[in-house]
Amino acid sequence: MRRSAARVALAVTVLALALPIRVGAARPASDVLVFAAASLQTALDELTPQMARAAGTPVRVSYAASSALARQIESGAPADLFISADERWMNYVADRHLIKADSRVNVLGNTLVLIAPAHQPVTLKIAPGFALAARLGAGRLAVGDPTSVPAGEYAQAALTSLGVWSSVASKLAPAADVRAALLLVSRGEAPLGIVYRTDALADPGVMTVDTFPEGTHPPILYPAALTAGASASATPVLAFLRSAPARTVFARQGFMVDVK
Repeated sequence: MRRSAARVALAVTVLALALPIRVGAARPASDVLVFAAASLQTALDELTPQMARAAGTPVRVSYAASSALARQIESGAPADLFISADERWMNYVADRHLIKADSRVNVLGNTLVLIAPAHQPVTLKIAPGFALAARLGAGRLAVGDPTSVPAGEYAQAALTSLGVWSSVASKLAPAADVRAALLLVSRGEAPLGIVYRTDALADPGVMTVDTFPEGTHPPILYPAALTAGASASATPVLAFLRSAPARTVFARQGFMVDVK
């Protein structure tokens, strides 16, 4: 009996050693955690119940600047789906093999606008050399931090293209994400700010002064992808974001839905 038991134990051990070890295998189906750029909060908060129905499991969404989310994924955060506000930070995680490359798709587009507090209307036309610095006076320009926040990077590119960056670079109020920049203007703590059109539409406390011409900055695209360790439940969530019901909500909130 002892010899028989020993032989069984030995056989089990050999079999276990012979089985391949699956490195980076997808996690079992569970709650879906979505990492999304801060500018998507209003839309995704509305869509979360429908995303959960598509997944057949609860869906949680964590919002922040795309750069912060990418670095959290790099550090091992258990996100299943990443939606970035620009291609740079999606490329960042892709270069580190942290997403499923074949799942990557551009889902949305956006435009960049100059805003002011709704109770302090401003008239200012965006054009080469426009008087942005003079209009700010002693105030500051609320933007996402140009060193790390996509909206801030787009803002710097647009202002540089228009020849006014050097006149306002010392007058910035850099924020941790675009929604924080929006709040500074909505509260009247900054006389002007640069955010996405969708942010301006989401907050009645601000008014859109003018829209930056598309050619002044790189195209504003929102790539989405499953992470390398995504649960199976995340796949239908990504598919839902491209569905007609989701596109209707995104379009109503000011996003461009016909992107490549």
